[in-house]
Amino acid sequence: MGSVDSFQALYFLILSSVCVATAQGQGKIFNVMHYGAVADGKTDNSKAFSNAWNAACQWNDRSHVFIPSGTFLVRPLLVKGPCKGTTVFQLEGILKAPTDTASLDFDHWFTFQYVDQLIITGGGLFDGQGASAWPYSRCQYGQCRTLPISIRLDFITNSWVNHITSIDSKNFHFNVFACENLTMSNIRISAPGDSPNTDGIHIGNSTNINIFHSTISTGDDCISLVSGSKSINVSDVFCGPGHGISVGSLGRSKDEETVKGLMVKNCTFTNTTNGVRIKTWAPSNVGLASSFVFEDITVNDAYNPIIIDQQYCPFRSCYTKASSNIQIKDVRFSNIRGISSSRYAVNLQCSKSKPCEDIKLDNINLAYHGTEGSVAASCSNVYGSCHGRQTPPSCL
Repeated sequence: MGSVDSFQALYFLILSSVCVATAQGQGKIFNVMHYGAVADGKTDNSKAFSNAWNAACQWNDRSHVFIPSGTFLVRPLLVKGPCKGTTVFQLEGILKAPTDTASLDFDHWFTFQYVDQLIITGGGLFDGQGASAWPYSRCQYGQCRTLPISIRLDFITNSWVNHITSIDSKNFHFNVFACENLTMSNIRISAPGDSPNTDGIHIGNSTNINIFHSTISTGDDCISLVSGSKSINVSDVFCGPGHGISVGSLGRSKDEETVKGLMVKNCTFTNTTNGVRIKTWAPSNVGLASSFVFEDITVNDAYNPIIIDQQYCPFRSCYTKASSNIQIKDVRFSNIRGISSSRYAVNLQCSKSKPCEDIKLDNINLAYHGTEGSVAASCSNVYGSCHGRQTPPSCL
């Protein structure tokens, strides 16, 4: 697992290469306005955007798909590679998703697929207009309709998403699938705290994903990792409101791949339901989640600052006697401080059939100012150790 320092070094290397390329010439610009785009917030611009992308993708050198200031309505759109050179999606305006019910039949709004050396930047904004779709989500009843994800990154390699804002997604804001060597920085994500299933950044089957210098306020996990996520680095992220940074949920599907290698460092959680969390279904399929470090974390009124939940079930009807078959091991919680909004600031509830192994608590300093009693820790089926200050007193 790469360190935070190493992935920040990678970020500056990418930044340097971008600056050098700009100094040598920014490449050919493909302005969507030249392909018929209309910035009135009403006209469907998907054809103009698609044509601009296709022309840029086939250019034999660095190219820019340029979206100027203005508001552009874009219906669900898939843009694909491979491209012949570095392709920059330069968004300076506002993109608005459609709100009609026909658009809800798609699993995406904007998808980038099979691109190497993609750069998405420009300071612009993706507006998913999620309020038009959230009433169709009934996840609390186990009847989740698959609403469109705002931005899908599928099979993207050696790429960078920087200085982009996403608001009010209908489903996830960003979905990262089968990507490798992707850095996301200076991202701003916002949706109401009660908006359903609006994860900020959802990662699966991806390797070497780096997220830092970002602010995520949403109605679900700020960042979530599922099957096949490996070598994920998160640093300097502000989360809240939301459900925290989560590994999982794991174990619900067959043939899930191992989740291994996560570093979460220098992050702040404010008014969240969780801080750092690992969650698995019970009953579940067999799986492994290991090699996680949560370090230098500040929580401000997080309900579960530190939580392992191997009885995860968000539905009203759950089989509580079942046991998870996901093995969790080699997890370190270090230098975690702040205020818990619940008495049990440390809550490690592991599986009876696959107890957690090698769990470490290092220098935990969490206070609780409520009326339920003194701050406490709760552990079940956990093997591990503690070191340094332990407030609440360790249950290991």
